[in-house]
Amino acid sequence: MSTATVSVPRWMLWTGWIFSFIPVAVLLSSAWVRATHHTNAVAEIVASYGYPESAIVRIVIAECVLVVLYLVPQTSVLAAIVMTGYLGGAVATHLRIGDWARAMIPLVAGILAWGGLYLRDSRIRELVPFRRSA
Repeated sequence: MSTATVSVPRWMLWTGWIFSFIPVAVLLSSAWVRATHHTNAVAEIVASYGYPESAIVRIVIAECVLVVLYLVPQTSVLAAIVMTGYLGGAVATHLRIGDWARAMIPLVAGILAWGGLYLRDSRIRELVPFRRSA
């Protein structure tokens, strides 16, 4: 496997980091609200979603670990894969209780996570080449 670095246009790199910031912000804000045990967050997890209160700490840890792994270039692809599963579970949880509007937040975050990674990582662009029709 080649270790040569492919030059990425500056606009693509910046746009990729901006897209990547959104899922990071979503996960960090979610972790912050849950870690500080806001009354509404605890009630939402326990009453609405049906998760035990003891799951809050594990959710916060998972979100923080995903953010760190996603921001490190060497582990960003692994993080994006795991983040896709995590956010897919969040979408399913929201849809299960009929909260269609809030289901869009993790859905869009997942799309932007991969979009940002696609723009800033040439390996992903090689794997999934989008081509213009002739």
